[in-house]
Amino acid sequence: MILKFLSIINYKNIAQVELEFSPKINCFIGNNGMGKTNLLDAVYYLSFCKSATNPIDSQIINHEADVCMLQGKYEFEDGNAEEIYCGIRRRQKKQFKRNKKEYERIADHIGLIPLVIISPADNELITGASEERRRFMDIAISQFDKVYLQALIRYNKAVQQRNVLLKNEERNIDLTLLELWEDQMIDGGKIINDKRRAFIEEFTPIFNTFYSRISQSSETVSFEYVSQLNESDFRKTLIANRRRDMAIGHTTVGIHRDELEMLLDGHPIKKVGSQGQNKTYFVSLKLAQFHFLLKTGRTTPILLLDDIFDRLDANRVEEIVKLVSGEEFGQIFISDTNRESLDKILTRLGNNSHIYSVENGEINLMC
Repeated sequence: MILKFLSIINYKNIAQVELEFSPKINCFIGNNGMGKTNLLDAVYYLSFCKSATNPIDSQIINHEADVCMLQGKYEFEDGNAEEIYCGIRRRQKKQFKRNKKEYERIADHIGLIPLVIISPADNELITGASEERRRFMDIAISQFDKVYLQALIRYNKAVQQRNVLLKNEERNIDLTLLELWEDQMIDGGKIINDKRRAFIEEFTPIFNTFYSRISQSSETVSFEYVSQLNESDFRKTLIANRRRDMAIGHTTVGIHRDELEMLLDGHPIKKVGSQGQNKTYFVSLKLAQFHFLLKTGRTTPILLLDDIFDRLDANRVEEIVKLVSGEEFGQIFISDTNRESLDKILTRLGNNSHIYSVENGEINLMC
């Protein structure tokens, strides 16, 4: 699958642009703060119906405008074309359309345009809270498994509604209603837990292969999926914790508390990893996610590489270049401040590329 054409109006600092892309490599060169990441984020938005960098839709609209618009035209390997439109107005519900027909539920769009982004923000997968690692699993699985996505939506709603009941200041909680939301948590939680465990089991050897190749070392990398559902009956645990949950006003047990421990030679990488090892770890995670989606999906995902070559030694950069040069990788969008790194990639991949300059939100084709 490739993104052939992109139209942007008032997305962050990009006032207006229309771009036609190479089916292989598209490079965006410019200093920091000029809009390179915003361009890649617009591509991300059309896949996930949200920004990779800002969860608040109103804040992605150019501060001098009241509306922003994204429109992408895609072509799949079988020749089928898809046109995706997104319109966002302040204080209004955003609008997503597929081939000019509005979605009844935006969640139905997830997985149609598979995409993987690698950026410096991915270091939070290692150093950040457990929420970041759960989100990684959720994004990876939801793009190919609709049952998982719907279970996750139902589970999160049930937790939210249970928390509303728990925060009742009168402490006059409707036990029947509480049990209803707990039943939904239990049903959704089991699906999510089972699918996360299956994903990690299948994903780990793929990740190991990428890490070994990029690092060129004998270091061992692995995961440990920690979940309360792995150790005890979920219903009994919920009931046992009701009194405590009422006291503090929120749900303290469930798959929303799961942790994916990331290990290097058997130890948490957040404690023992160097800067280079951390970056190799999260780049390998995302490349393995790409490979997993390629294997499980119906089309080749789009790959976004946002300023990832900084602070990697030449050997690791070289290995990443070799990997993305492979035939399994399709359309790639790359941002960087350094033309030299990109020239190495282009030399390996041939001339099927576009290079753009980015300055103050203006994007122009250089060659």
